[in-house]
Amino acid sequence: MTTAGSILGAPRPAAAPAPAPAPTRAQPRRDAPASASPALRLQEAPIAGVWRTGLVAATAWLALGLLTVYWPNLEVGFSDWNFTQEFGFAAIAVAIGLLAVALLGARAGRIGRKLRPAGQWLVAAPLLLALWEALTAKLGVLPPPFFAPPQSLIDVAFEDWSRLGLSTAHSLRLLAHGFVLGALVGFATGVWIGWSRIAGYWVHPLLRFLGPVPASALLPLAFFFAPSSYAAAVFLVGLATFFPVAVLSWSGVASVNKNYYDVARTLGAPEWFLVLRVAVPAALPQVFVGLFMGLGASFSVLVTAEMMGVKAGLGWYLQWAQGWAAYANMYAALLVMAVLCSGLITLLFAVRDRALSWQKGTVKW
Repeated sequence: MTTAGSILGAPRPAAAPAPAPAPTRAQPRRDAPASASPALRLQEAPIAGVWRTGLVAATAWLALGLLTVYWPNLEVGFSDWNFTQEFGFAAIAVAIGLLAVALLGARAGRIGRKLRPAGQWLVAAPLLLALWEALTAKLGVLPPPFFAPPQSLIDVAFEDWSRLGLSTAHSLRLLAHGFVLGALVGFATGVWIGWSRIAGYWVHPLLRFLGPVPASALLPLAFFFAPSSYAAAVFLVGLATFFPVAVLSWSGVASVNKNYYDVARTLGAPEWFLVLRVAVPAALPQVFVGLFMGLGASFSVLVTAEMMGVKAGLGWYLQWAQGWAAYANMYAALLVMAVLCSGLITLLFAVRDRALSWQKGTVKW
């Protein structure tokens, strides 16, 4: 029989331990595994103290500036390279800025956080520029006019900016027309082939047979049948974009999980809903891969078409500079092409991240 004393004398159950406080967002993760990626460890590491890589970068830029200013140029066939002093003083100014950021450390704020990931490139860039400067302007190992020092690009930017800018605008217009046209037609064709069995039977073999043919190989036929050289160039750029976009769109639609369609049909979805709201969103990651491939292919065809028939653009500017032995202008045009292509790829990455933000948890980025 249970008595009150036995109840009072019974041992009490141990109290549950208090839950550990959850770490706040401001606290660094101290339990990160040793095998974590370097990027993760760099992101979690607090920014404090002097930025040593920044000090090395500042020293490298200072050496570039002093080399450019105080080492006389080798005069070969003309008086001197223009903007030599300006280029040297600009390198010294960059060195002073990097030195300030490196010494400020965490107090550099947003500028310091932006520059730290590119620290090694900030060291490598002045070393490469110094080697370029020494081999061309100082020693003449790479003789003019076939090779030009870095300051010659500044000279081109000041002396021929109007022609170079107009050529860049013409190339952008041609690339926009051809790329957009080829991407739209390629996307529609790929979705059609991936969804329709009839299109897959008749169109897919033609795409596999004619698609690998380089667009530049059709250059003579395009300029013969097109009403103008600009229309021929737009067709070639669009054709270079069409094939990768069509193939990747078809592959994306064909590889969609069939259970998605079954669930949508069970809920009463019509045919157009299956295509536009199920197949196309699921295939978008591969579609963007095709867009990236098409952008690179269209850019190469763009330059070829401008060099062969179009009387404007960066390709035409390259041919014009080569004809006049203005190799500094040619190098400036190549630099503009690299910056333009890199900028367009970065823009396409931003569009992809925005369009596929809802798939971040399921798609490997």
